[in-house]
Amino acid sequence: MSHEQKNNLWRPSASLHTLRMRADVLKTIRNFFESRGVLEVETPLLSHTSVTDPFIDSMRVDLMTACYLQTSPEYAMKRLLADGSGDIFQIAKAFRQDEVGRWHNPEFTMLEWYRVGFDHHDLMNEVDALLQLILKTAPALRVTYAEVFRKYCDIDVHYATLDALIQCANAHHILVDPMGLNRDAWLELLMSSVIEPQFAAVRPVFLYDFPASQAALARIKPGNPATASRFEVYFKGMELANGFHELQNVAEQRQRFENNLKVRRERALPELPIDEYFLAALAYGLPDCAGIALGIDRLLMIKAEKEQIAEIMSFDFTRA
Repeated sequence: MSHEQKNNLWRPSASLHTLRMRADVLKTIRNFFESRGVLEVETPLLSHTSVTDPFIDSMRVDLMTACYLQTSPEYAMKRLLADGSGDIFQIAKAFRQDEVGRWHNPEFTMLEWYRVGFDHHDLMNEVDALLQLILKTAPALRVTYAEVFRKYCDIDVHYATLDALIQCANAHHILVDPMGLNRDAWLELLMSSVIEPQFAAVRPVFLYDFPASQAALARIKPGNPATASRFEVYFKGMELANGFHELQNVAEQRQRFENNLKVRRERALPELPIDEYFLAALAYGLPDCAGIALGIDRLLMIKAEKEQIAEIMSFDFTRA
């Protein structure tokens, strides 16, 4: 980097025109939820624990004791829901370790909201309405996880063996070290390498009914096979959002956390204390609801037709 380039790092990474557009989009989002009677809330960015998910790296902050910058306001918002808040939304900063790149910044902006009495199909309708408002998109295409694997990988995803997934990956020239990769890891590889590139369409794609093993914090819908009541939103080659018909069962949620910690130990990842405040809220009673987290920065990248996340932020990490 030249001396002149270094001296210019004080300047914003986004243009003033883009920052004005960003402000307009945030105003539109707030008006959208206000018109629907959804309450805006704020929850702490700094917490005594964080998510146990082995695929998410939290940022640790050492104060009197170890604390963490939040990867999502989910747990705190569900505590509000359990206390009777009703429908809520939040536009919040979130933080994740080692996420820097074209679509990633360690500090980013997340829109998260919860609708009482909704399932994930109801929530898809609302997400679709928001995207049509902000991005002027056509109504989204909705397909199941099984349908896209059948179409693009010729696999019955719910019953395919691990060997069948590995053979499919090899056929698509996905060359990775198989050591330590379980069935879900191979599904993730096929999804990101083979299927997601097919989603660069003229309208958003809502992918729903994930395998039960990928439920995260979603409830599992009984059936043969059982599926997770979960969906993801893709547009222009990017994952924009992840939504759930939320799990209410505290015993099942604790078991999922314990399973996450087991995986973290196996991978020599930092072990995090389970969020007992969140579990206490579930035990008290989370209302039947659906919730979603949507990446505002990625949404703005699409609206502004930018190739780098830095181009829609006042100051990306290189200039922070």
